[in-house]
Amino acid sequence: MLAVHAHPDDESSKGAAMMAAYAAAGAEVMVATATGGEQGDLLNPAAEEILQTHRDLPGVRRMEMAEAAEALNISHVWLGFADSGLPEGDPTPPLPFGSFATLPLEQAAAPLVRLVRRFRPHVILSYDEVGGYPHPDHIMSHKITVEAYRAAGDPTQYPGLGEAWEPQKLYYDRAFNPGRFEAIHNALIEAGHESPYEDRLLRFRDGSIPWMTEHKVTTQIPVGTFLEHRDRALRAHRTQVEPDGFFFATPNEFLREVWPWDDYVLVDSRVETELPEHDLFSGLR
Repeated sequence: MLAVHAHPDDESSKGAAMMAAYAAAGAEVMVATATGGEQGDLLNPAAEEILQTHRDLPGVRRMEMAEAAEALNISHVWLGFADSGLPEGDPTPPLPFGSFATLPLEQAAAPLVRLVRRFRPHVILSYDEVGGYPHPDHIMSHKITVEAYRAAGDPTQYPGLGEAWEPQKLYYDRAFNPGRFEAIHNALIEAGHESPYEDRLLRFRDGSIPWMTEHKVTTQIPVGTFLEHRDRALRAHRTQVEPDGFFFATPNEFLREVWPWDDYVLVDSRVETELPEHDLFSGLR
């Protein structure tokens, strides 16, 4: 299994428990991170105590990524591109010259095609057409993943990048599945607790999150017993994730009762499978 992500920490907030579950079951699981997150900021004020963050935040993020991969028991590679940043303003400024999202598709996809042909994954996962949310690097990660899935098995394309290998299944991550937030929110309210999801649900409903795609979840992977692995991976990214922040707002014991799954959309399968699925390798075993 190969999961393609844009920045270090994306793998821990999207599908970490799923990857830990498959690694524990004996699957080879690899994360490919497109950029080093060089344009990122220090998002956890407590991490200011780490002196290196003030002079070499990208270097710290690389160490955090290694720690997260160890927590999930997966392998990891960098694709080697420069972070494009998230442009802000009206009009938005141009992206940094030569950054990941500015590159021609064939140039950006080539390292991933090479990796697919070397690692030979049966299953590939990444973001949907809007990147899960519209960060330029997330959108480009989507594009190169679809391109690699399409082209890696064709020996006439991307010559010189290894022996052709055709992956069998392509999935989009659905970490922002509105149905998940709705179910957890309702369960929290019914149990007499405050819900941290109310504002997000209102934004889903009133359209103020206009970039949500309409993909329907096809595949739910049971991850209840691996939520603590996800938490360790998230906390490894201490410059980006507050240890008591949004990702930890709902106790794992509650999640195990209400929504013990990671959600995915099956985009393409070259093997027969039946929906709904509860195994990303359905049809391959």
